[in-house]
Amino acid sequence: MSTQRVIVVMGVAGTGKTTVGQLLAEALGVPYAEGDAFHPAANVAKMSAGIPLDDADRRPWLDAIGEWIRNSADRRGGVIAASSLKRAYRDRLRAAAPGAVFVHLAGERPLIEKRMAARKGHFMPTTLLDSQFATLEPLQDDELGVVVDVSGSLQDITERALAALRRLPTHEN
Repeated sequence: MSTQRVIVVMGVAGTGKTTVGQLLAEALGVPYAEGDAFHPAANVAKMSAGIPLDDADRRPWLDAIGEWIRNSADRRGGVIAASSLKRAYRDRLRAAAPGAVFVHLAGERPLIEKRMAARKGHFMPTTLLDSQFATLEPLQDDELGVVVDVSGSLQDITERALAALRRLPTHEN
């Protein structure tokens, strides 16, 4: 059985990972998963209190996402939204599924802060945005992925992501 491509929609909070991830999954006809749902309750409580997660907090979360990615790649592929801010986090996910492709949603801080402030019912406060940007390590040239600007509508962003993904070489593992 061939391995199917799994897309990880990454970036700081407020870039539209969830919505763009859902739209990408719909357009590609593959399952979608929300990375936030893989956080242990302690992580959600910590972030809700405005306390940034450290690497130790993220390990069980990354491992759970890695398992979903590996299982999805073995089936029909999928899309998952997961911040994946550091290279080490992406490497951990790639260890689970080497063909994972990252779509880095990137934009200017004022736009992202405005979008975060407009969100309703999300546990991540805007006060953590600085720590998100400080943690962010953009995709490197040797990482399979694309960078997509988050200005414009969610549909515009999704269309840019799809176009960028089509330009990537096909990859079988």
